[in-house]
Amino acid sequence: MTDLARIEDSAARVIREASEAGLMLATAESCTGGLIAGALTEIAGSSSAVERGFVTYSNEAKSDMLGVPADLIARVGAVSREVAIAMAEGALAASRADVTVAVTGIAGPGGGSAEKPVGLVHMALAAKGLSTHHKELRFGDIGRSGVRLATVERALAALSQTIAKVLAARTTNE
Repeated sequence: MTDLARIEDSAARVIREASEAGLMLATAESCTGGLIAGALTEIAGSSSAVERGFVTYSNEAKSDMLGVPADLIARVGAVSREVAIAMAEGALAASRADVTVAVTGIAGPGGGSAEKPVGLVHMALAAKGLSTHHKELRFGDIGRSGVRLATVERALAALSQTIAKVLAARTTNE
């Protein structure tokens, strides 16, 4: 199965799960430039589950659209655990979504360093009533498209897992 076919299957699963649960989703994307939202909205019926997507490629966009403090970005860098978490929580606050995913990373080919190499992506997931979850992904220098597509695949899987956590929390609270 090709990367795109896997992504489409994963996106369809996320849309189905979110729709059946009555959950709305939002994305906050930097290194993927809207590819996660694009994968989700490729699925027919996605309007029942996709609330919006934020493409916050620049640091200013992260601050303006998601409320990520500029001083946080200056202190730890845009590609960091702290900024990914702030992006996910900011997307939750700036939308009507129940679940959000945020990604910020270095897709390459340039821009990496020993501390933050090409292929490093920070992902965070936020959901109403749950603590925000962070994942550090290290894909290596697999090419710009490779890093971006791998990030989309992991983000869709993480959205599915987060939807399951929201449903488990609902069951526990009932």
